[in-house]
Amino acid sequence: MNLKSKRIAFIGAGNMAEALIRGLIAAEVVQSSQLIATDIRPDRLEFFKSTFGVRVTDDNARAVANADIVLLAVKPQPMSEVLAGFKSRITNHHLVITIAAGITTSRIERELGSSVRVVRGMPNTPALVGAGAAALCKGAHATDDDLATAEAILGAVGVTVRVEEKFMDAVTALSGSGPAYLFLVTEAMIKAGAAAGLPEDVAKRLAVQTFYGSAKLLVESGEPPESLRCKVTSPGGTTETALKVMDQRKLMDIFVEAIDAAARRGKELSGS
Repeated sequence: MNLKSKRIAFIGAGNMAEALIRGLIAAEVVQSSQLIATDIRPDRLEFFKSTFGVRVTDDNARAVANADIVLLAVKPQPMSEVLAGFKSRITNHHLVITIAAGITTSRIERELGSSVRVVRGMPNTPALVGAGAAALCKGAHATDDDLATAEAILGAVGVTVRVEEKFMDAVTALSGSGPAYLFLVTEAMIKAGAAAGLPEDVAKRLAVQTFYGSAKLLVESGEPPESLRCKVTSPGGTTETALKVMDQRKLMDIFVEAIDAAARRGKELSGS
């Protein structure tokens, strides 16, 4: 999808908007002159202007009026207020992309106008380093071309997949919240290494690199995680001993239960 002729308004200049703009410009998907960012914080606007050379404003309606694509990068809580502020500027020409957790396409359609074209995305924080994972779905009036446009934007900072909207709460629980689970596991490994006698800085360096290297191996080898796990696990060895403890404590069940709970919470927040 060619975005060279598209003007994109980022409503909200937080971390995810920063990641997307950084990725889009670095990949030469768009030029900085095509982008405008809005926020209520003057310091963030100054940062975006000086760092990326994009236009900035605290006037959402003005930004929308001068855009082809409106990317909603605000928190879910003030969404209704934000939408109301530029509703009068939305036309059939606009594509609206929302990356706010729990905000359904039907809600955006209802609050902006029943015929608005909406694509919903759920990226995650590794987008900040160009290694994000995002799932996408389209609303009632969005086209396949609209979905491809959203993929081009979110794909600038990682991988994308298409799903039906009914699965977005599960996506949020798995990959949206997923980095926190992996950070917690890394914390636990550092703590365990220190408890085993390693200096904490050494334990941290080893744990972080082990996590990074394992993820890289998983991606680049193309092998399933079960296969790679078995290759590391020698019968009667140290790895098998550790995995037996995790199995006895039902670590797998804990992850399944936790992600299910997060998905159910997502449904509650979205009202679905």
